[in-house]
Amino acid sequence: MATDGLITMSQEEILRLKILEKLEARELRQNEAGKLLHISCRQVRRLLKNYKRQGVESLVSKKRGKPSNNKICRDIRGNVVKIIREKYIDFGPTFLGEKLLENHGIDLSKETLRQWMVAENIWVTKRRKKAQIHQMRERRSCLGELVQIDGSPHDWFEGRGEKCCLLVFIDDATGRLLNLRFEKSETTAGYFRAMREYINNFGLPMALYSDRHGIFRVNMPETKHEGITQFERAMKALGIETICANSAQAKGRVERANGILQDRLIKEMRLHKINDMETANTYLPEFAEQYNKKFAVEPKSNADAHVKLQEKMEDLDLIFSFQNVRTISKNLEFSYQNLVYQIKTETQGYGLRNAKVTVCEDLDGKIVLLYKGKKLDYSCCESPRAYARGITCFGLCPPEFSLLNSGILHPPANAGGFK
Repeated sequence: MATDGLITMSQEEILRLKILEKLEARELRQNEAGKLLHISCRQVRRLLKNYKRQGVESLVSKKRGKPSNNKICRDIRGNVVKIIREKYIDFGPTFLGEKLLENHGIDLSKETLRQWMVAENIWVTKRRKKAQIHQMRERRSCLGELVQIDGSPHDWFEGRGEKCCLLVFIDDATGRLLNLRFEKSETTAGYFRAMREYINNFGLPMALYSDRHGIFRVNMPETKHEGITQFERAMKALGIETICANSAQAKGRVERANGILQDRLIKEMRLHKINDMETANTYLPEFAEQYNKKFAVEPKSNADAHVKLQEKMEDLDLIFSFQNVRTISKNLEFSYQNLVYQIKTETQGYGLRNAKVTVCEDLDGKIVLLYKGKKLDYSCCESPRAYARGITCFGLCPPEFSLLNSGILHPPANAGGFK
């Protein structure tokens, strides 16, 4: 490019000039010049011919100072920016590119979108975090060998609905989302429901990998060597190993999945106008399928480590129940949750006196009593202590206390001491 008698040249163009000068002075041969410039002898002859005819200007690129042939016109850019501001104001460049192609038929690279968004003050560039080196753990070899589980409490509906918790089950070998379920909070009952769904769809995994939440292990120092949690007991009955990670980084696969879900799932539910847990749980399988197509990888082995469930539905209901041990009195009675249960038996029941019985309360509140693996018939009534305490504390007549005990009538505001 010439400016006031000066010609601006790149380093590559200057190298070509020096080699062509030597070629013209017969200090180099054409094949030697071609090797130095990484071009064919035929192209060397073309360059030499143009150099002799037009001089140094023939070596300067004709595209310098002109817009690229691939430059996108301003109208398209303006239309895309308008769409972004109306529908995708908080979308990242990668996810935005997918939605523009899927919903609007606009195919643009994520880097082009990023530059446009930065120029329009829609996207703020992030500083690169300081690299942290963690010990790498190799993926398991096949599906179902290890499943990472975690709960992600978040404002999933962005204020359109109540805050809740997403329970995430992700396969370690493939990175596939195997189950998603919204619950009000991260509870044992929620994991029981999610685990039932998982088992019905895939079978029994070999192992579960979780954090050290009190749902998965006993954390009290004085009792950590005594007993197990309800979730541990249920998994042990099914033959599923439970492993608790020592840090969040150790279960990084499910932690990274939570980050993606808190970005993409929230925006997808916004676009689908989903504002409650029931509708969201219906939509989750469709989202998981889209997620797996984009992020899942092929395992080392095509084998499936899941084991087909052999238990009947009744047995599974008992396994996924809250089980507590009670001691039967001489009158074949015991107390559980302010109710007195009495064992029904056709004999004198001497063998049941002072025996230990397992009280199994399923997710629907149904009570089953087990003694040495067998179910016991029973009848129940209100506990006399709770009955008398309700009358003493609240001054209620017996019918009113029955309503209080059933949850229809609420205790007075000044009755904070009643449990």
